[in-house]
Parts: sequence; C-alpha cells; structure tokens
Amino acid sequence: MHFKENFDIPEEIVYLNSPSNGLLPKETKAWRMVWDKEFFDTQGSFRDQQPEFIADVKETVAKFFHSEIESTFLIPNFSFGYSTLIDLLPRHYSYLVLTDEYPSLQYPIVNRRLKHTVIKPEEHVEQAIEQAIDEYNPDVFIVSIVQYITGLKIDLEFIQRLKRRNPSLLIIADGTQFLGTEPFNFKQSGIDALAGSGYKWLLSGYGNGFLLMSDGLTRRLQNILSDVPLPKVAMWKHKGILNTFFEPGHQETLSHGTLKQSLLKLEELGLENIQQHIQQVTQEAYQLLAERNLLLPEIKEREVRSSLINIQVDPQLYDQLTKAGAICFPRGTGIRIGIHLYNDISDVHRLIEIIDKLR
Repeated sequence: MHFKENFDIPEEIVYLNSPSNGLLPKETKAWRMVWDKEFFDTQGSFRDQQPEFIADVKETVAKFFHSEIESTFLIPNFSFGYSTLIDLLPRHYSYLVLTDEYPSLQYPIVNRRLKHTVIKPEEHVEQAIEQAIDEYNPDVFIVSIVQYITGLKIDLEFIQRLKRRNPSLLIIADGTQFLGTEPFNFKQSGIDALAGSGYKWLLSGYGNGFLLMSDGLTRRLQNILSDVPLPKVAMWKHKGILNTFFEPGHQETLSHGTLKQSLLKLEELGLENIQQHIQQVTQEAYQLLAERNLLLPEIKEREVRSSLINIQVDPQLYDQLTKAGAICFPRGTGIRIGIHLYNDISDVHRLIEIIDKLR
C-alpha cells in the first residue's frame, strides 16, 4: 500500500519519530486551517455549535474503538484522564506496575502514596505479570500496551485471558503508543479503562485524547459516587456524574476536531491495511537489525512485537542520525524509532545504510 502520499514528508528525511509525535495527514491539516478560520469568524455560528460538535467527535471515537458512547470521555491528554480516574478509585486499592513505565502512568501511584508492587518487564513479561498477580493479589494492574522506551508489546490475547481468570482485577491501560497501528475492539479487550493521547500514532496533534471505560468499571464508579448530587445548573444538567470529572469544562474544538478527522482518515485507509503494511515494513527492520545484533535482548526473541523499536546503538549518535536525515529520538540505552503507515521498506533500508556508516 502507498500511504506516504497522504502526508507531507520532504524527500531528504526519513521520518521515524511517531513514538514522539505523529504526522498529520494532508486532509487533516487542510481541515484545521479552514475550521480555525471559520470558527473565529465574527459573523459565523461555529462557536455556538461547540456542544453538538464535541458530541459528534465522541461518537466517532466510540465507533472507531468499539466502545459505548456513554462510557467514552474526551480528555486533553492521557495524563489528565488517567490521574482523574486514579483519584476516583478507593485509596486502599493496591496496584501492580512494570518498571520504567511512562511517567504519567507510574508516578501518580507514587505521588499519591498508593500501595503498589513493581516488576521488571522481560522477554516472558506475561508470565511474570501472572505470577505477580497470584503472589501480590493487587486490585489494579496498570500497563502501557506498548512500552515507550523498549517497544515491548503486551500480548492482547494474554490480557483477555488475564481478565477471564481474574474478573475482579481492574486492568487500566495506556494505549498511546499502540492505538492507530492496527484494529482494536475495546469491548472485547478485557481492559476496564483505556486512555490515550492522539498526538502520536493517531496523527492528531496535541490537546486531544480519550478515556474508554467498561460497563463494569462505569457502574463501580457510579456506585462510589452515588451520594454526590448531580448538577442542577442549566449548562451542566445534561452531564452524568462521571462527565463532571472527566469533562468538567469547555473542550477545544480544533484539537478534538483534529482527532475526529484523523480517525476518519485512518478508517478510510483501512486499519487492516495499515496493520498489514506496518507488519511488513517492521518485519524487514527487525530482520536487518537482528543481523547486526542491534535489538534489545528482551525483544529479539519475542513473537509479539510492536512497531516501536529501540535500536541498540550509542544514543550519542543521535545528532549524526538526524543530520543524515533520520528523524528519531534517544531513549534508554539506544535510539528509538517508530514505523508507521507513512514509512516503507525503502525508509528502513536508508536507515540501516546510515547506521552502518556511523558504526
């Protein structure tokens, strides 16, 4: 598939920095320019349609990820939605988390002084998670589906099995480094709460995100908050109790509208097609990097792999890589890249050629 034509990418660069910031499709960028102009037109009516517009965005998000509209919340970013959710849960709950998790996922457990156990991700991370749950019996397991430094991807079929085996365990996931790379059905995932920001693989820029919740978690939180009176004022009388926490104020139409436009574009291109393309290009990258012994030990033998790869070259080569046209980022013990729909095998070969010259 030729997805690259949908993006403005200069010929002199290989853009591999989706784990930091994804590119906006041409159509999304064009929509932003028109919307911003018309929104601030003094004689226009777009500003008065803000509630209806946001409701339409929410419907698009719910449809895209197969979640219920009533349990889908639009948030400015993952960090806000996740921290708000943690504050609603009982303070006596205990948590299980992986080491070196994304700070916005791990640190709210620390700075709220919540009881938690930390385990190290490794090649057989799913087995380690299962053993830790059996040993420590946590109330909540929090995890990034794809780890932001290493690219380690949690087996989604394992999450389903884990939930079936531990139905009372709350599973809260960060999908920011995963969503947008393949089809995803939230209702069938076994995850109780999934939050994500749109500026990476969902190609939507800053200021937008979403939180999806299962029916079970929604009911649990509503029961916890059952003694809180609902808003009486006219402008908030339509809000449910959870909306007052996750969607407390006015929401930015340009940012959330950008999310909608990019989701529609991904839907048009076909997530199955995108998944197949990414897997093909990523497989080439893994093979060439493995031949050069440039993969992390805990990644190279795993069958479940992501398109986020930490290449084990000296992070100090970052400046030379970018000068050579490879847009990437230093993370951990190496250089992090991400292969998305706008990358192709020629990008991989060009990157490998650059690395070979620098090593």
